[in-house]
Amino acid sequence: MSKVGFVGLGNMGKPMAKNLLKAGVDLMVCDLNEEAVEEMKELGATSGTYAVLGAQCDVIFMIIPYGEISKNIIFGGYGLASTLSEGNIICDMSSITPVEAKDCHDRLAKFGIKFVDAPVSGGEEGAIDGSLAFMVGGAQEDFDALKPYFDIMGSSAVLVGDSGSGAVTKLANQIIVNNTIATISEAFVLTTKAGADPMKVYEAIKGGLAASAVLDSKLPRIVNRDFKAGGKIYTNDNDLRNVVNTAHTLNVPVPLSAQLYEIMQTLIVQGHKDEDHGGIVQYFEHLANVEVKKVEE
Repeated sequence: MSKVGFVGLGNMGKPMAKNLLKAGVDLMVCDLNEEAVEEMKELGATSGTYAVLGAQCDVIFMIIPYGEISKNIIFGGYGLASTLSEGNIICDMSSITPVEAKDCHDRLAKFGIKFVDAPVSGGEEGAIDGSLAFMVGGAQEDFDALKPYFDIMGSSAVLVGDSGSGAVTKLANQIIVNNTIATISEAFVLTTKAGADPMKVYEAIKGGLAASAVLDSKLPRIVNRDFKAGGKIYTNDNDLRNVVNTAHTLNVPVPLSAQLYEIMQTLIVQGHKDEDHGGIVQYFEHLANVEVKKVEE
């Protein structure tokens, strides 16, 4: 394997980088959080600036909160692009828009530098245990070069299509996941207000058409009032903003996602931004003046 750079050591990035190190990857990291960088160095990584990573690493992974930050890291003064060479690959695993992905791809392609958009699903838990799903947009040869690393950090990697396709797939994923959580929230606020035990309702419906991985994952945490973040409301709010903005660019109405984006904005204002997106239920609980929780035997 080549020397690999990794930019972004947050809740997702740090465990992903750790899994690369555990697999024996020669890793150089960069992050504004000096404590996170020192922790990775103690585990065997080296560190450097964006320009140093660009000069010394053949493959660079990024996982950053916003597309604009990604673009600044790549194209800003002393950014990655200032020292990258022809044939190098940047793989952006952030939740960027298809427009941002294509812009990065096209600007870098002029210099023979490869760009792949590969956002992930699976949250912090998936990042820790290496079970993330990668949704990839880019060239087949670049996907093949990155596949060994995807296999270390995740359990699934699918090349969806050309540049921007991974970003589009992530938007679709986030529409489905977050709207499903909102629907579950609405349904179980109703059943709780009506006096039913939410877990017994769950047991009754989980074998039918209402069954879903989201229901299985989120409802037990909701009833136990466990909102420790796997996927933060703040992060998913950003994803839904990308959904709404991209949809508007394409003249695609997304009324459910637009309403949920406003609901998440409300939760952020109310101080829930760092909680798991299962905490969407709290918006509906507030409206109905009821709490969905485990019924003591």
